[in-house]
Amino acid sequence: MSDNQSWNSSGSEEDVEPRDESGHLVGIVDLSGVLSKWTNYIHGWQDRWVVLKNNTLSYYKSQDETEYGCRGSLCLSKAVITPHEFDECRLDISVNDSVWYLRAQDPEHRHQWIDSVELHRADSGYGSESSLRRHGSMLSLTSATSGFSATSTSSFKKGHSLREKLSEMETFRDILCRQVDTLQKYFDGCSDAVTKDELQRDKIVEDDEDDFPNTRTDGEFLHNNHGIKEKLFQSVSPKGINGIDFKGEAITFKATTAGILATLSHCIDLMVKREDSWQKRVDKEMEKRRRIEEGYKSALNELKKKSHFGGPDYEEGPNSLINEDEFFDAVEAALDRQDKIEEQVSRGIVVVVCVQSHTEKIRLQRSSPVPPGDVYSSIGTHRYSDKVEEMVQSHMTYSLQDVGGDANWQLVVEEGEMKVYRREVEENGIVLDPLKATHSVKGVTGHEVCHYFWDTTYRNDWETTIENFNVVETLSDNVAIVFQTHKRVWPASQRDVLYLSAMRKIMASNENDPDTWLVCNFSVDHDDAQPSSRCVRAKINIGMICQTLVSPPEGDKEISRDNILCKITYVANVNPGGWAPASVLRAVAKREYPKFLKRFTSYVQEKTAGKPILF
Repeated sequence: MSDNQSWNSSGSEEDVEPRDESGHLVGIVDLSGVLSKWTNYIHGWQDRWVVLKNNTLSYYKSQDETEYGCRGSLCLSKAVITPHEFDECRLDISVNDSVWYLRAQDPEHRHQWIDSVELHRADSGYGSESSLRRHGSMLSLTSATSGFSATSTSSFKKGHSLREKLSEMETFRDILCRQVDTLQKYFDGCSDAVTKDELQRDKIVEDDEDDFPNTRTDGEFLHNNHGIKEKLFQSVSPKGINGIDFKGEAITFKATTAGILATLSHCIDLMVKREDSWQKRVDKEMEKRRRIEEGYKSALNELKKKSHFGGPDYEEGPNSLINEDEFFDAVEAALDRQDKIEEQVSRGIVVVVCVQSHTEKIRLQRSSPVPPGDVYSSIGTHRYSDKVEEMVQSHMTYSLQDVGGDANWQLVVEEGEMKVYRREVEENGIVLDPLKATHSVKGVTGHEVCHYFWDTTYRNDWETTIENFNVVETLSDNVAIVFQTHKRVWPASQRDVLYLSAMRKIMASNENDPDTWLVCNFSVDHDDAQPSSRCVRAKINIGMICQTLVSPPEGDKEISRDNILCKITYVANVNPGGWAPASVLRAVAKREYPKFLKRFTSYVQEKTAGKPILF
């Protein structure tokens, strides 16, 4: 019977699944391509060349390195494929304790990989209905042709006594068969002899009556002329016809039947003991299985409570298995990758700007300045009007205060005109360090800085930490509620923020002092942006306060950008909404806030270069 056929126990042909020359199901194709594979908590996701072939999943660093051997492989026979619950591009493949976290470029590719892996698993012989049917049919066919002896030999590997008794039963059966044949021959011989004797006796009697009238028969005896009584037939010899020993046969028959009964009794005892033994083993296996299932459920519950150590689903928390040094290394590596991507993107932007620079300058020179208007001097009327006014007054009162005295501000970064201060504050183990930065930027005004900071049209140009954002509600011309989701920096959880953003112009109290432009962002609640399960909601209170200083030009020259200087005071109070190592948060703040200020102010300088000054 060929491998491409399967038969059931009755010998009828089942539905045949077509297979190729190598034995694989027709329709199963090998698959290869680039997938992102989770490497470790330092390097995160990395692109790898993944190959699915012969029921094995292998990966290489790149397609060019396939000839040097794979970096790892998984046999898919007992693999468990799990599509991720939230990430539509991710699939996890686990074999025992080994787990591969993979991400496709889009949901369609993930679906293609999952289908291909499942087809290879089905062809491997595990879980394949056709495979089980084929193996079962072959077993039935073998059992039917091999007979009882083969079955008993394979079934009772340790039952030597039982096999011996079964052999004895075969011997007894042979003895009884021979005895039956012997007795049958004897009875056939007796039947033939009796028939012949009756015919001979009748003939003798008739002859005697004619020739010897004085003679008579008396039963089986004949009276001759001398009066002597003679037996008509001689008695049969003790061994009977053909020399059969009836006594011996009887003794043998009795011993054989007694042996059969004893052997059957012994077989029954053996089977009962064997049944008891197997029942005890079954009970033990059932108890062991019950304990394993309970342990599995307990482990599964524990696993649901805490994430995998080192996996991409790791969630931060006070019971983290990663120490603070490793936590910071992972965050720093992720931030370095983001910086590298930003640098590549910025290079592309620079090329485009260089190509369009001449046309852009002409257009900017011809454009008229945006009129400041009085709209920024008021907050309008809406449900958050009082709260906005309160936050504006708070920033004007406390944010502009000097960092000396009892304020306990600590200088953490000083780079030229920029200085960053911090006060260490913790609440319930969560770092709430207020931060204050001062900076001076030439060639821009406070109005311009606040305009680009507040207007969401330019948000994606300078803000590199945002994954997506949208304006939930516009309350007035200078007030809006914004919801934004920040990129996740593993192993920290992903954050989102819902805040009100308002821009104001504060007129100076006397003509010698400059006017103040201010943008304040503070957290609020909104029905259209409820907290999600996949993000941690952070709370913020941020102020960008700018004042423009003008140095008079020489002679009658008009004021140019060389004559203006913007003094910036940036304050940030952030509640991250969840636990993270204090040293990590402070180290990241020390690194990222100066980068943010330099990046943002440089962006404003580039956007305003060649434009009319907007006071």
